[in-house]
Amino acid sequence: MTNQGETGSEKDLIAADIEEYLARYQRKELLRFVAVGSVDDGKSTLIGRMLFDTGMVYQDHLEQVKRASTQQGMEIDLSLLTDGLTAEREQGITIDVAYRYFTTDKRKFIIADTPGHVQYTRNMVTGASTADVAIILIDARLGVLQQSRRHAYIASLLGIKHLAVCVNKMDLVGYAEDRYETIKADFTAFTAGLRFKDVTFFPISALEGTNCVRPNGKTPWYTGPSVLDYLEVVPISADRNLENFRFPVQSVLRPNLDYRGFAGQVVSGVVRKGDAVTVLPSRKTSTVKAIDVFEGEIDDAFAPQSVVLRLADEVDVSRGDMIVLSRDLPTVASHVEADVVWLHETPMDPGRSYLLKHTTQQTRVDIDGVDHKIDLDTLGTVEVPALSLNDIGRVRLTAHRPLFYDAYADNRATGAFILIDSISNNTVGAGMIVGARGVDGDGAATDRTQRSQVSPRERRERFGQHGHALALVGGTEEQRKAVGYALERRLFDDGRSGFVVFAAADATLLASAGLVGIDASGAAAEGFAVSGSTDADVAAAMRALDEAGALR
Repeated sequence: MTNQGETGSEKDLIAADIEEYLARYQRKELLRFVAVGSVDDGKSTLIGRMLFDTGMVYQDHLEQVKRASTQQGMEIDLSLLTDGLTAEREQGITIDVAYRYFTTDKRKFIIADTPGHVQYTRNMVTGASTADVAIILIDARLGVLQQSRRHAYIASLLGIKHLAVCVNKMDLVGYAEDRYETIKADFTAFTAGLRFKDVTFFPISALEGTNCVRPNGKTPWYTGPSVLDYLEVVPISADRNLENFRFPVQSVLRPNLDYRGFAGQVVSGVVRKGDAVTVLPSRKTSTVKAIDVFEGEIDDAFAPQSVVLRLADEVDVSRGDMIVLSRDLPTVASHVEADVVWLHETPMDPGRSYLLKHTTQQTRVDIDGVDHKIDLDTLGTVEVPALSLNDIGRVRLTAHRPLFYDAYADNRATGAFILIDSISNNTVGAGMIVGARGVDGDGAATDRTQRSQVSPRERRERFGQHGHALALVGGTEEQRKAVGYALERRLFDDGRSGFVVFAAADATLLASAGLVGIDASGAAAEGFAVSGSTDADVAAAMRALDEAGALR
C-alpha cells in the first residue's frame, strides 16, 4: 500500500525510526466523518476516490476491485472499495455501514459510508452517531431531494456540528456554475433552521476526482478548498465539551490493601488533582488525591482520556456511579423526555419495560408514552401510539433508578442512551435526552406506581388472545362456578389464559393485562347467561369470546 498522504519526511522517518513515526501517528488528531445522502448520489464513489487518491488502498484489494469492475465493463469502479457485500455489488447500492480508515500528514480519519435508502435509516443513524462531520452528497442533475433534507435533519438531530455539502456529478452538467449556485441557495435556506455550526459547499465529481482530494482545473470559478483540504483543517476540538467534568465509573481497582482506584473514561470536561468532587447517586463528597495512567501519575486529565482516579476519602463507589465536580452537578432525574430512533423490526411496546444503558449504568425503564414521531417526508410531527422500525419520535420515559445526565445538545456522551430488549438482549432503540420531566433533587427515584414488566401485547403474542372481561350472569353460584372453572380449563387446554374471579373490577384488571377475566360473582347487570348445562355453556362462551375478538 502506497500512502500518497504521507510527506517525504514521514516516509524517511518510517525507514529511519518506526517507533517515532508511530508515536507521531498516535498524536495526530482523529476526525470521524460520515457520508450521507440520497440513493445513487455517489457516497461510496467519493469515499473510494479519497482512499484511492491518497494511496490508502491495499494492492490486493485494488486488484480485486479492478477485476470486479472489468466484469461490469469499467476500468475501475471506486464505489466497490467500500461496497463489500455481495448484495451491495449486485444492486449497486449501500446497505450496511462501511467503515474505512486513512491518514494524511495532518490528521487521521475514520469514514462511515452509510446507506441512502429510507428503509436503512437505522444504519445511517448508527454510522452518524459518533461523527464530527457529516458529508452530504447531492446529485447536480436532480438537485435537493427529500432524502437529502431527511439526512441533513437526522445529522443535525444527532448533534453533528459541521456539514459539508458536496454537489456531486458536476461533470454531467458541464460544471455549470449557475447549477451549483442554485442548489447551494436551495439547501442553504433549508439548513438555516437546523443546528449546524457551519455549512460548507463543494462542487465535485467523485468519478473524475474534481475537488475531492485536489482541484483539477475543471471548476475555475470555484476558489475554495477541496473536500480533503477541508477535512484536514475543520476545527473540531472546540466541539468537545471540556466544561462539564463527567466520569462514569467502569470498575473499581484494588490490587492490594494500599490502593483503591476508580477506572473509567473522562467523557467530558477536565479534572485536576485537588479538585472537590461528588459521587452520584450517593452525593458523597471528596477530593481527587491522584490521577493514574499506565505510564504513572499525572496532574490532570481531560476527555476522552481513560484514567484511574484515587480519592482522598474512603467513599463507596461502584460501577455505574458517576464522579463529577462538586461545583458543577449534572441533572439527576428518573423522568426524562428523549428523541428515540427505533432500530428493531418489532415495534415499540409502551406497555412493557426495557433495559436502558446510559454511560456505565444499566437500569429498567418504562415507556410512559410517545408524544409524536417525525414524518421524515415533511419533517413535521405526527401523533402515534408507538414507534416502529426507523421511526424517530419524542418519548417519555421513567427509569427505575435515577439517571445522571446532561441534555444531548450540551453533552453527547451523557445525553445518549440505548434501549435493550431484556429477553432477546437486542438493542432496539437509541435515544438522545432532551430534558427532565420533574427533577429528583435528592437523587432518589421519584415515587411512581409499579407496573407489570409483561405487556398486554406480549401476552397477546404468547397466548393468541386479546384481553377480555366476561361476566357470567343467571343460574346459581355453583352453576356459575362450574361454568367458569370449566371455561378456564378449556382456555388453558387451547394454549390461552383465563382466570375465574368474583368481582367485575378484578375481571377488568385482568383484561387490561391481556388476559381473559371470568367474573363468576353474578353481580353484573348483563353478560353471558348461564343455562345450567356446563358443557353447552362452555361451548357457547367460547363462541362468545371468539365473536368478541378475544381469541384472535
